[in-house]
Amino acid sequence: MEFKGSVWEWRGPAPYHFVTVPAEESARIADIASAATYGWGMIPVEVSLGNSTWRTSLYAKDGGYVLPLRDSVRKKEEVALGDVVSVRMDVRQR
Repeated sequence: MEFKGSVWEWRGPAPYHFVTVPAEESARIADIASAATYGWGMIPVEVSLGNSTWRTSLYAKDGGYVLPLRDSVRKKEEVALGDVVSVRMDVRQR
């Protein structure tokens, strides 16, 4: 699936950056979540942003999902807080 989203920051012990998966895509993921999750609502995905591709897991949040962005990818792709990014994402089934 492909979508666009704004980069936001969660300020915890260390800052983390995320993109919220839009409602329509979150609903599609929820439909297959039981076949993909490895527990705690985590959904494994392969993500492409710009020229970067990596594996990570979606976090369940507020009835949808959020995608964590690696700092190394943000730096390489010159992505900053508040930027709107285009993401391609495939759910990896177990």
